[in-house]
Amino acid sequence: MVWLRRLIQDLRIRQNIDAHVVTVVVFAFALVSIFGDVVPDQLKWAALLSGVGILVYRLTLPEEHHEASASILGDRSAFDSVPLSSALAGARDVRVFAPSAVNLLSAQTCEVLRKVVLARAGGAVRVVILDPAEKTAVRLASRQLDDSVDFPIQRLPAALDTAIERLDLMSKWETEGRFRYRLLPYNPGFSIVLIDPDTPKGRAIVEIHGFHNSSTSSRMHLELSRSLNERWYFYWVRQFDHIWREATPAGVSPAPEADDGPAPADAREGRDHPL
Repeated sequence: MVWLRRLIQDLRIRQNIDAHVVTVVVFAFALVSIFGDVVPDQLKWAALLSGVGILVYRLTLPEEHHEASASILGDRSAFDSVPLSSALAGARDVRVFAPSAVNLLSAQTCEVLRKVVLARAGGAVRVVILDPAEKTAVRLASRQLDDSVDFPIQRLPAALDTAIERLDLMSKWETEGRFRYRLLPYNPGFSIVLIDPDTPKGRAIVEIHGFHNSSTSSRMHLELSRSLNERWYFYWVRQFDHIWREATPAGVSPAPEADDGPAPADAREGRDHPL
């Protein structure tokens, strides 16, 4: 039922609540009236006038135009006016996948993560990067990310070394929140940043690596919100969930193919420990 699906979706993102409430009341009164005059006329008129009032009010609202090209598409220059560190203000849950994440995890951003997200009990930061031990995967990713760029400014292997050192240091922070990071054995061709993905104000920032770019900052970005882009927003949230499950906690060797039962909790987590 289309109306019911729309109702559930609007309730989930807290949108058009007033219109739905009045609609339910009017239909309920109409249904009850079929079986007899059990609803006082005063209540019928109140429901009718409420519905008319909401319709008139909505006619006075400015029309909303959501142009996809202007609202969700861009490149890294979008963060020149509004830095990512500003978007993290007030965040409680941050999830990141990037081949090295070395640019994203700048000193400024790491400081915001420590002072804002991880300073709270229940705050959580999860990061996944490529496993530097997977030499073939790193070499192929470097061909895509470094060799196919007209004006490169860094190399993936060196960036991974820097990122690993930074993540190791962050994993030793004593904070109220929980920091974890894992290593993925290959590059899926995109990067993801999720900010409070399980809340109505969740955001998903996706960078498509592409096959050739003039520079790393020219890659296409998608910035999706849970309220406006629900289908693809949850698609990318699930993409990160799959990545997290496939990735290996740092310092832990991949599990053997034979199923010998679950490993002990400490062995599975490795550096992936609560702080």
